[in-house]
Amino acid sequence: MFRPRHSIFVLTLLWGSTATLSAAQASKKPAATDATSSTQRAVSLAQSGNCKEALPLLKQAMPHTADKDLKRNVGFAGVRCAMFADQPDAAEDFLRFLNREFPRDPDVLYLSVHTYSDLSTRAAAELATNAPKSPQALELDAEALEAQGKWDEAAKKYRLILQQNPRMPGIHFRLGRLLLSKPNPPSTVAEEAKKEMQQELDIDPSNAGAEYVLGALAQQNQQWDEAIGHFSRAAKLDPTFGDAFVGLGACLGSAKRYSEAIVPLENAIKLEPENPAPHYLLAIAYSRTGRKEDGDKQFAIQRQLTQKGAAGEDNPQSQAKPN
Repeated sequence: MFRPRHSIFVLTLLWGSTATLSAAQASKKPAATDATSSTQRAVSLAQSGNCKEALPLLKQAMPHTADKDLKRNVGFAGVRCAMFADQPDAAEDFLRFLNREFPRDPDVLYLSVHTYSDLSTRAAAELATNAPKSPQALELDAEALEAQGKWDEAAKKYRLILQQNPRMPGIHFRLGRLLLSKPNPPSTVAEEAKKEMQQELDIDPSNAGAEYVLGALAQQNQQWDEAIGHFSRAAKLDPTFGDAFVGLGACLGSAKRYSEAIVPLENAIKLEPENPAPHYLLAIAYSRTGRKEDGDKQFAIQRQLTQKGAAGEDNPQSQAKPN
């Protein structure tokens, strides 16, 4: 009958396909074994210092290795060999691979820190060798001196840059910030810094940092309208600049413009929810505009954050509610 024949035919097909599949799986096992063996050999070569031979094999193995431990060894060996062979692009490829496959792994993060630091040092040395008197090299020197607290030497470097290129963006800002960072500055330093920030904005009107510093200087002198203008422009230039919104809200509150202070302070809290200062200022603004319940909530949040130490020991805002 037709049915039995059909069944036998189907069974034959199934047997044949199963046999074919089994043969395919069998053929894959040696290939997989060979690939693993080749990857292990590449890692061994790298560990024994044969990076020239190992690096091409590690690059080839990186996207295809399935075993987790072996994958990790490939990445680490690849970074080290790439750095040894002076192939920074390859080193970054291996680092990206490690950070993608092992996110938040302490060993991977540690390796990333040191590798990127080494790459930065190499780039700085190359800049110093190839263009030692360039504005970029001088700026790098100035940044290093500034980090060491050598304020006067750093200022000289920044001024040398301005002699070469008086309209180089960012330098007046850095110089003004440096003046304000110096310990025990003379009484004239605020005015000098203000001039530097104004010159920076003449060159680069989009510098939100310069607008912010001018706002802070005006705030210190209780020049509320001037401070409000600078903070407002800083916030518009950089909508992620939380401190600019805090400064704007604080100055609007100091000018008794409480209803206007609410929106920038709410924006500040969205950007910096763990900062108690905007919560405190917003609590005052709410209270002064008749929103007592909302104000009490903000006072409670501010107290909790302050108790947790989120604001630091020098938080200038009082925890007491105003009368």
